[in-house]
Amino acid sequence: MNANQLAWRCRRGMQELDILLTGFLRRDYARATALDRQRFERLLDESDDTLWRYLTLTQPPRDPDLADLIEQIRRSPASDP
Repeated sequence: MNANQLAWRCRRGMQELDILLTGFLRRDYARATALDRQRFERLLDESDDTLWRYLTLTQPPRDPDLADLIEQIRRSPASDP
């Protein structure tokens, strides 16, 4: 998937999700491992509600493989100047 497609998929119904996902895409995706890139694309298949629960740690991901990636996204700075 190319960068434009990923950026479009990062646009969600919640501004908070947009900020987190787009921030990870801009800052960390290029240097992520191939496996983490695949995981990120899988994560983007989730609904907004599910993503929000994962990222706020109110629900663990159904796929435990996503847990490390979710933590990376959570640790990534929320916004750049």
